[in-house]
Amino acid sequence: MKVVFDQDTDTLSIILRPGPVTESDEEKPGVILDYDAAGNLVSLEILDASRRVEQPRLMDFQAAV
Repeated sequence: MKVVFDQDTDTLSIILRPGPVTESDEEKPGVILDYDAAGNLVSLEILDASRRVEQPRLMDFQAAV
């Protein structure tokens, strides 16, 4: 998994798995879900991230055991 915040475009991208995107769907205004050919979620993008995410440059990661 990879998380990228692009300050120039104010976009937060969360890439769940590598691979080509064959379909994109704007689930809610400003939230885009990307799918592969099998219909699996590949990534999601949050537009205007600084307005939607409290601290887009800060990431807290937790793994449940």
